Amino acid sequence: MQRHTVIPRSNWQQRCENLGFTFHSVGGVYWDESVYYSFDSSQIENLEKATNDLFEMCLEAVQHVIDRRRFRELDIDSRMEALCIESWENDQLDIYGRFDFSYDGIHPPKMLEFNADTPTALFEASVIQWDWLESTFPGKDQFNSIHEKLIAAWKREPRGTTHFACVTESEEDFITTLYMQDVCTQAGHTTDFLFMKDIGWDGAGFVDLHNRPIERIFKLYPWEWMAEEAFAQHLFHAGTRWIEPAWKLILTCKGILPILWELFPGHENLLPASFAPMASSVRKPLYSREGANIELPTGLSSAGDYGMGAWVHQQYQPLPDFSGNYPVIGSWVIGGESAGIGIREDNTLITKNTSRFVPHLVDAAPSLDGRGLMLLKD
Repeated sequence: MQRHTVIPRSNWQQRCENLGFTFHSVGGVYWDESVYYSFDSSQIENLEKATNDLFEMCLEAVQHVIDRRRFRELDIDSRMEALCIESWENDQLDIYGRFDFSYDGIHPPKMLEFNADTPTALFEASVIQWDWLESTFPGKDQFNSIHEKLIAAWKREPRGTTHFACVTESEEDFITTLYMQDVCTQAGHTTDFLFMKDIGWDGAGFVDLHNRPIERIFKLYPWEWMAEEAFAQHLFHAGTRWIEPAWKLILTCKGILPILWELFPGHENLLPASFAPMASSVRKPLYSREGANIELPTGLSSAGDYGMGAWVHQQYQPLPDFSGNYPVIGSWVIGGESAGIGIREDNTLITKNTSRFVPHLVDAAPSLDGRGLMLLKD
């Protein structure tokens, strides 16, 4: 695993926008192709194996939470508990999720968390970095079958109309949802789009703006927020199939970290974690997103709107240091299989919503091309 600097394409903004990636510079620099990472094939195999193994372990953990009724530890109330169990026992399939790893290319990847419900950075990982690879290093490969596996995952669903919904305030969420709608359409389904605020209730079921029944809907809207909505009282009886399914609420809660450690103590891809305070540990809210309200034992912390409830504690695993740049590996699992990676990089040890997205390639041989090669610090 190496970090390289390179001159960006002269027309990269136009290429990105032509593909629909309009938020490439949100917050200043988001898409950053002045940098890329390279991996050899054995490192990619390590990431792929860790992703597949962890997903299987997560499914076992869901069954464990249901069998032992550990929902209150995850701050899941009785109403959402019933919805989780119903979706799990009816084998409602999930589409996607993203593990965040601390990985230096030498030691085993360590799971920091699992974004199981509403992961973003999907479109740029699937389409934009692939376009970068083809135009910049056409002879190289990339760990990226995200697009193909998304289409395959949607093909597992019965034919029918699928609605897609997100909030109105986020351009990133809007583009991500449109991309998911596109791959669903390519899988042969009829699709429609609406915003979350436009979902209606006709007394018998959820309906769209044209008063048509919503039978199946992909929502880029967290289950813990769904539970707080006025329409939550109708979720169990409405008959609408939600994607991601409700059982993903168990996995997107950071309380799954100590449960995984209980079930698989010492696993090479897990870090010790607990609901109780631990020495030299990172404190994380039970529910939070985009690096908000994280506290490191070094004293570094991040602001945010979370942290009013319970916390979990996870052994501190610093991100690798590439001359003051700290990458986190986002490893996608789609349709139950490892599907590729995206990398977010920050100048601090906490990855946030402002962190840069940088592309990668797979190079079987170490790069010695002299383009600003920077080796990982030991």
